[in-house]
Amino acid sequence: MYIKKIAVALISIIVLILIFWLLLYFNTNILSESPLKSKGYVEDFKLTDERGRPFTNKDMLGKVCVVNFFFTTCQSVCPKMNATLKDIYTRFYKTPQVLFVSFTCDPQHDTPDKLSLYAQSLGVDTTRWFFITGRKDSLYSLARFSFGIDDPKNIVANIDDDFIHSQFVALVDKQGRVRGGVYDSYNKKDMKELQEDMRTLLQEP
Repeated sequence: MYIKKIAVALISIIVLILIFWLLLYFNTNILSESPLKSKGYVEDFKLTDERGRPFTNKDMLGKVCVVNFFFTTCQSVCPKMNATLKDIYTRFYKTPQVLFVSFTCDPQHDTPDKLSLYAQSLGVDTTRWFFITGRKDSLYSLARFSFGIDDPKNIVANIDDDFIHSQFVALVDKQGRVRGGVYDSYNKKDMKELQEDMRTLLQEP
């Protein structure tokens, strides 16, 4: 009886090891075959959403996330960019695994209350499209070193003098990896490619 129990335990361990390696191989193989190359994981962060609640990189896990940076008082790039993204948001609204995450470039003025009003003006569901504020240095680090929507060489010595104004969009997969390229929201071809890439990522585990 004792030997039988040991044999069952050993078989169970072997089966678990085989399952682990199969899953590892499967996930690695999917990524290696995908045309959407990984640029690395989104760095850990803890910021604040338009409802005044904490929002972290972990809130993006398990979702395909469309990411951009804007500010509410912008009268040039941002309105057109967010109007374009709203059209894509509407197309994917019935897909709960898709999130839109807009980080402010101007946290000094874009408080949670102002971001909430901005979300209302867009007419979007803030459980599906988040508007994020926080420390400027943290936001700008994410923009440049995680999402790649601005060149790290643009950093200036004094964070108060630094400013990002970008029309580019990033795409993050369910595992928190930035994938594909940088998408120009002013370019129709890029926006079509973004939607195709979103569908590709949705099919991944």
